Amino acid sequence: MTVAAVPASAQTNAAKSDQTKIDCRNGTNATGADCAKDGSGDNAGGAGPAQAGAVFLPTLIVDLFPNPVAPPAPMPSPRPEPATPPGNNQAGPPAGGPIVSPTDLIAVQPPRAVAGDFVPDEVLVTVDGDAGAVQQIAASFGLEVRSQRQSRLLGTTLVRFGIPDGRPVGVVLAQLAADGRTQRGEPNHIYSLQQAAGIVNYAFDRIALDAKQASGENVRVAVIDTGIDDTNPALAGVIAAQFDAMPDVPVEKRDHGTSIDGLIAGVGALEGMAPGARIYHARAFEGGKSTMDVILSALDWAAEQNVSIINMSFVGPKNDLLGAACRNARALGMVLVAAAGNNGPKAPYGYPAAFDGVIAVTATDAKDALMPQANRGAYVFISAPGVEMVAPSGAGSDVVTGTSFAAAIVSGAIANLLHASPDRSADDIEKALAATARDLGPKGRDNDFGYGLLDIKAAEAAKE
Repeated sequence: MTVAAVPASAQTNAAKSDQTKIDCRNGTNATGADCAKDGSGDNAGGAGPAQAGAVFLPTLIVDLFPNPVAPPAPMPSPRPEPATPPGNNQAGPPAGGPIVSPTDLIAVQPPRAVAGDFVPDEVLVTVDGDAGAVQQIAASFGLEVRSQRQSRLLGTTLVRFGIPDGRPVGVVLAQLAADGRTQRGEPNHIYSLQQAAGIVNYAFDRIALDAKQASGENVRVAVIDTGIDDTNPALAGVIAAQFDAMPDVPVEKRDHGTSIDGLIAGVGALEGMAPGARIYHARAFEGGKSTMDVILSALDWAAEQNVSIINMSFVGPKNDLLGAACRNARALGMVLVAAAGNNGPKAPYGYPAAFDGVIAVTATDAKDALMPQANRGAYVFISAPGVEMVAPSGAGSDVVTGTSFAAAIVSGAIANLLHASPDRSADDIEKALAATARDLGPKGRDNDFGYGLLDIKAAEAAKE
């Protein structure tokens, strides 16, 4: 997270645009100490030259699940809907309501090619100016305007510039940084859903949550993930609204998103941690992959829905734009929960989990042992069940494993806290989770388990 200081304690449950609470979003105020992220262990993913032999994105969109790779799908082209005033905290539209497709994006050309951790012929830039200024910048630097939109969380115009002449991303970003009309520039990083290879849901017992008393009634939770199968009985009456951040890409995979929503707020035989919670689901992944511009579009939509919690069960490299969006969402009072990652003990830090103000969740099994594939590091905040759990999947159910699903357990648990005490701030909840977690591994906070295993009963009792 970057730019001018927003105190961690400056929380509010009303997701209204408060300029005094999101003053980090202006790149000209990038000197605040509280806006700098502890970068220890950071591996941000390069902004250097495009890798040789870059291939078309459909070839690189891979299915992270242990099934055969699906036929390639076209690259997502986000088109966010116009901003609408946030609603209140009451239940949203009926389940299975219409999926919103954004309409106001100025799109010239869809994303084309990818290699490594970022799209090699694109950059994302925030611009101080209107569409005319964007076109002038493009002409000045020999770039293409592939999309542009007003970002609520970034508080400025976000532009996806294409690089038609093969210049390295790092060179273009350096050139643009010298132009006074640009505020912040980043590669268009690639992010991956965090499902490991894959029984009854033992999570209730392990996190000290009474299944008979569990409730997240009317707590609004945003989930950014794949498409979902909203005909699954476990999601009946659960989905308040849906948004498609990549409407030009056919929906082929629904399992991951269905599992996440079900673990948070599922009903019936596959009851989630917080039955009664209202899920605002944004589809931003296909084939297990997405890009930064698509994810930012989904985050902006979530911010407009006045949600209290945002679940982000995906991982990618450090990206300054994502950091700013997360910080500003937190300043608006939202609790941010993210998967720590499934890339192994020696993997670099996973983002958005490693940003300050984001609760990074690792996965444990029924015996509280750490999932071997889990990322490690000082950013890991808390542990939760995420190994071999039964969850809704597509039209049925499946056994799932991964920090993705541990994050969903934590999101659902937090929904219980907010249902019991709606006035609890994001800062208070984070402190309570840390203070009451059951220590695992070495004494105190460690790089494997964070503060330890989530104990929701103790966290509910730990009120300031």
